[in-house]
Amino acid sequence: MTGQHRIVVLGAGYAGLAAAREAIKAKGAHVTVIDLHTEFVDRVRLHQVAAGQDVARWELRKTLAAKGIEFVNGRAERIDTEARRVELATGEAVAYDSLIYALGSRADLSMVPGAAEFAHTVATSEDVRRIPALAGRVAVVGGGATGLETATELAESNPGLEVVLVSSDEPGGWLIPKAVAHIRAVLDRLGVQVRVAKVAAVTGTGLDLVDGDHVDADIVLWTTGFKVPEVAARSGLPVDGRERVLVDDRLRVRGLADVYAVGDAAVMIGHNGREARMSCQAAQPAGKYLGAAVAARLRGKQPGPFTPRFVLTCMSLGRRDGLVQFMKADDSNGSIALTGRTAAWIKEQIVGAVGRAAKL
Repeated sequence: MTGQHRIVVLGAGYAGLAAAREAIKAKGAHVTVIDLHTEFVDRVRLHQVAAGQDVARWELRKTLAAKGIEFVNGRAERIDTEARRVELATGEAVAYDSLIYALGSRADLSMVPGAAEFAHTVATSEDVRRIPALAGRVAVVGGGATGLETATELAESNPGLEVVLVSSDEPGGWLIPKAVAHIRAVLDRLGVQVRVAKVAAVTGTGLDLVDGDHVDADIVLWTTGFKVPEVAARSGLPVDGRERVLVDDRLRVRGLADVYAVGDAAVMIGHNGREARMSCQAAQPAGKYLGAAVAARLRGKQPGPFTPRFVLTCMSLGRRDGLVQFMKADDSNGSIALTGRTAAWIKEQIVGAVGRAAKL
């Protein structure tokens, strides 16, 4: 490794893997990916795993080695930007010349009392493995894409299960009326009960609501709210109020040389000054751009800025139904939405492409 430029990628999610694949193309570069997990499972398929379905997974070390990328299985605790090294929980350290911070996000169970103690999430494969055997009544909290995909998948795959979706707003209410109406129709068809109310607390018997009512549940799945790892803030990197790393339009961490951040853990600004939505749709192309940008700088070139650009929002509503709404470049609503089997097919093609891109 003498004389090689050491590129370290923190995180083996969509953004981190895309960055590593591009960075390894740089002549004279040695790329190391550090991640706590040893295998990759598509995050956008974890609701299927929660419903009892088998999905593809692959070993990080073996797959990355085939591309000439080193893999280190470990938990990053701190980044020493002066010594240019990543300190691991084991006490070991990995030195870098260029660092790409892509640690992603995880579920936030601190939002209401009892959530951390009594609720489960579908944010990581480890979270899903901790969900008890599905039985009785399951309350899914959150009317966003993750909550909707989880509730509909559970109801379709487990007809004997009673599923209730609890959301502070109308499920999918940020979308155009056609999309919202279709979501309601699918929930009704699958027998998913909907309760539009705010959760005050999670208990051993279900959910206490702000309005004073109680929703009985044998299992609570929390799908609303995400937070990022504390590594950046702990290391003195510039962060916002949610501890996401502040970057410029080339994804360079403000005030630091050769340190970059991408994906959910970074504040990426898109069209019209809007922050990019936490999604693989933003993370994967941003990771690809960043890996290529770091490689370009090693050749003495200066890459242009990166602007997240959105095309659509898509979600599966079970295996045989779905929703695809076209978006404007700044991620505001367009005027066209596709539904039903056509939308389900489009969503599956997109998810399949995302998964293949992560492995290539």
